Amino acid sequence: MGEILANATTILLFGIAYAMLLFIISVGLSITMGLMGFVNLAHGSFAMVGGYVTVTLVSGEGVHFLLALVIAFVVVALLGVILEKSLYRWIYRRPELDQVLFTIGIVFMSVAAVTFVWDNNPRNIPTPDLPGFLTGNLDLGFTQFPAYRAFMILAGGVIVAALFYGLERTRIGAQVRAAVDNRRMAESCGINTTMLFTLVFALGSGMAALGGGLGIQILGGLKPTFAFDFLVIFLIVVAVGGLGNIRGTFFAALLLGIIDYAGNYFLPSGGGFFIYGVTFIVLLLRPQGLFGKAG
Repeated sequence: MGEILANATTILLFGIAYAMLLFIISVGLSITMGLMGFVNLAHGSFAMVGGYVTVTLVSGEGVHFLLALVIAFVVVALLGVILEKSLYRWIYRRPELDQVLFTIGIVFMSVAAVTFVWDNNPRNIPTPDLPGFLTGNLDLGFTQFPAYRAFMILAGGVIVAALFYGLERTRIGAQVRAAVDNRRMAESCGINTTMLFTLVFALGSGMAALGGGLGIQILGGLKPTFAFDFLVIFLIVVAVGGLGNIRGTFFAALLLGIIDYAGNYFLPSGGGFFIYGVTFIVLLLRPQGLFGKAG
């Protein structure tokens, strides 16, 4: 009985930690796609750059891990603003195929740039470079749980609460909700959707960078192919949750994160079958996603 409880707890907690990472990275993509109808397949590139900035600051410059995450967030958010103003806004009104080809091109360029700057060897943050409270295991009495993954769950919970508060209780959040529901109506009410999208794009890019930094330890290292390796899973989270819906993105990440970890735990050779199976069933029954609005 004790072993069953320990295994069930391990699967649940590890799955939740992974789910929090999926949410942090995917939520920006969900909002930008819902707000502007823009297919940004390069979203994972921002997470990748954030991860490389974090590992460089921590391992190369001796910066505290938490401070490095903040710096990565700011740097990539500013990069997102620059790209949004100089490149992205020129293709908002273009057909979806143009958007897909354009953003996939950015992914290839980002992979090449990261390989050139950091080479193609996997990068990680050595345990001695992490703060003491993030190393070792927590004793839950009947099992051990890595302290870093516990921190991931806690950090994810704080971010979820902050995003829910920002979207539901602030003026800018009300404007985002209005623009997602009906952009033209929002513009007719005086909401500057162009500026709003720039701010949301910056926030989404920064969130992706934060997830990239936090995910280095959970994903087992960082590689230049990160943006390709996890592109599909980010899109799945957004599609299952529903475009532009933070609540939907959170529950989709939670569902898929736990199922994916459990699938790989019990069937390592075919664990991915479960997450794709759930996605197939959800989208078959609700094409708009769990919390998306029917067109």
